[in-house]
Amino acid sequence: MEKFSYDYSENLMMVNTALRVGESFDIIIKRIKIADKKATIYAVDGFVKDEMFEKMLEYLTKLTEEEMKAVADADDFIDTYITYIETSTQADLDKFITMILSGACGMITEGFSKGIIIDCRTYPARSVEEPESDKVLRGSHEGFVETIIFNTALIRRKIRNTKLTMKSFQIGDESKTDVVICFLEDAVDRKKLRILIEKLEKISVKSLPMSQESLKECLVPNQSWNPFPKVRYTERPDAAAACIFDGNIIILTDGSPSAMIIPTGIFDFVQDVNDFYFSPIVGSFLRLIRTIVFSLSMVLIPVWYLITEYHVHLPDFLKFMLIEEPNTVPIIAQLLIVEFVIDTLRLASLNTPSALSNSFSVVGALVLGEFAVRSGWFVSEVVLFMAFVAISNFTQPSFELGYAIKLARTFILIMCGLFKISGFIAGLLIVFAVIATTKTIDGYTYLYPVIPFDKKALKSLLFRSRIKSGHKNS
Repeated sequence: MEKFSYDYSENLMMVNTALRVGESFDIIIKRIKIADKKATIYAVDGFVKDEMFEKMLEYLTKLTEEEMKAVADADDFIDTYITYIETSTQADLDKFITMILSGACGMITEGFSKGIIIDCRTYPARSVEEPESDKVLRGSHEGFVETIIFNTALIRRKIRNTKLTMKSFQIGDESKTDVVICFLEDAVDRKKLRILIEKLEKISVKSLPMSQESLKECLVPNQSWNPFPKVRYTERPDAAAACIFDGNIIILTDGSPSAMIIPTGIFDFVQDVNDFYFSPIVGSFLRLIRTIVFSLSMVLIPVWYLITEYHVHLPDFLKFMLIEEPNTVPIIAQLLIVEFVIDTLRLASLNTPSALSNSFSVVGALVLGEFAVRSGWFVSEVVLFMAFVAISNFTQPSFELGYAIKLARTFILIMCGLFKISGFIAGLLIVFAVIATTKTIDGYTYLYPVIPFDKKALKSLLFRSRIKSGHKNS
């Protein structure tokens, strides 16, 4: 770990070598003279606030020799003559270089044994607008952006409380990606917070190439075979603030417009931000609908398949579910093919220009469904039931949970095809065992508040309670 010395030429050579000056066009170097002392300023083009920087240079170059002789060291210099608010000194070369590459300006001055950091950076950023995947009918229409400092400011604006803590980390030996955890000191579970901090400090990777997803894979226990999501995401500052008030921890990653919410259990996914912008009765009704659809989307197709196989035992009032005109293609094959086609349409819509994607999905589904039935490939009942489960994926906001339910449904369906009713029961038990053994990031059970049972917590998750003065709302 290299340190700065009082030798200006040596310091200059170390910084030039570390930054590979002359190799990259966007590394800016400005040599100036402050009274009788030489100084060199380093910055990355595009990160510097030009107007402020120009005024500061104009001021520094007017300092006299007498004023500079009165300065004891680098710390005294920034306290006396650097007028910008965010300034510091750094004796370690690596940390000095990291700050420059993060967007701050670095200054090496003759006669000082420390580098000077002037945090006058400004990041390229899009406007704070409502996220496409997290819209509400009422309430705030602002969303997170890719710049982490903007996101922390959006949360701070919602929570004007000195107990709000934002602890920063730099993760990645080469990328040094900024990561911030946000929590309320008097609301957070201290044990869960300690576990998370220990995990973050132990991460040893070269970089986080896919931002939050890469960070999540470093934090989550090794369960690559388990599709159920271990975290929730939100792109809304109001939703993040509400979670912080409830004692959760928010993780922000530079370069990502989403906030990770932990801890997360499977019952947390029945909640949505829209629930809180309606009255308690309407919000509770929406949660009830979401819970019912969530359950039906996993078991409806396997149950219907079993009904078609055992229609002799059906009572008269359920016989409308039977297939009147079966064809030569086995029903289970039809169901699995439609599952495949639905994902094909979804992937195609992702790669279609946004102005056409919705139309493409609707027209593609209608055309394929109509021709498949008319040509005799599929029966109409298969298309109807699969259309329901496809639409049900959009009733809850988690894209990851939607695919977890899809994989669970496909597994149970295959078990039904192989072993009939016993396969259905075994498939359900296996899926439940996977959910029951899933651990959250902090190592707690995924089925809380059912296991361990917490009546109050379960009630607050399943029903939208009214906000009362002097009481917390969940």
